[in-house]
Amino acid sequence: MANVKFVQAGDSIDYTPGSDVSAGDVVVQGDLVGVAKLDIAANTLGSLAVAGVFDFPKASGDGGISAGAKVYWDDASDVATASDGGGANKLIGKAVAAAGDTDTTVRVRMSQ
Repeated sequence: MANVKFVQAGDSIDYTPGSDVSAGDVVVQGDLVGVAKLDIAANTLGSLAVAGVFDFPKASGDGGISAGAKVYWDDASDVATASDGGGANKLIGKAVAAAGDTDTTVRVRMSQ
């Protein structure tokens, strides 16, 4: 039988950046997307939120995102989008409110 040990609830994860990270920065590690809730100095242990509801920046003129739609992070453009970018964009979670074409943010419940 496997011996599994509980570590933490998982709403946030430990993260030690190689360079300074500011509160609100989105950090992509492989397919895992996290948000720094506080500033984290380079080479200092901090944490990233990987669950919760956040307002992510989104490109204006993108056609909008409907409530319940999957939302992805476009790391190259630093915006949330409804497109997976052919696998290049990483899943953040689902929109909890519709964001129109001209809106510059989308409210997302993170779940990966």
